[in-house]
Amino acid sequence: MRYLFILLICLLPTFSFAGEARDIADDPVMEARMIKLAEKVRCLVCQSEPVSTSHSDWSNDVRAIMREKMKAGATDQEILDMLVERFGKSVLFDPPVDKETLPLWVTPFALLAVGGAVLVLQLRKRRRLVAAAPHLSPEAAKRAADLLNDQKDSQA
Repeated sequence: MRYLFILLICLLPTFSFAGEARDIADDPVMEARMIKLAEKVRCLVCQSEPVSTSHSDWSNDVRAIMREKMKAGATDQEILDMLVERFGKSVLFDPPVDKETLPLWVTPFALLAVGGAVLVLQLRKRRRLVAAAPHLSPEAAKRAADLLNDQKDSQA
């Protein structure tokens, strides 16, 4: 009896294992269309994850809304427009270029230009410092060469 109890306790974790229930539409073609469309929509809870793979409640709700709109006969663009109207352009992974999103598109190039300009200025400054460095007198150059030769002889 004791061994049976130990066996049941050891098997208990296998009984509790359950796969995650997937919300699938009645029509597999519509589900594939919804997943493809959900790849273009950003989860506002997870930020960097598409709605199609997110497990947040918000993403589940958005997928349900997409299914409802698809059953009602809405096109993909109409669904995206409705989501943008409701949640803003930040819901799209690839926002359109317009006056509101222009800083989003221009900032990386502006920062790259500023970084390049800083690099060029630093290299010019370094070149001037190297050119202005004092040169060794012939006596100091001979002494440095002798010291270097002494070190090479002692290593060999």
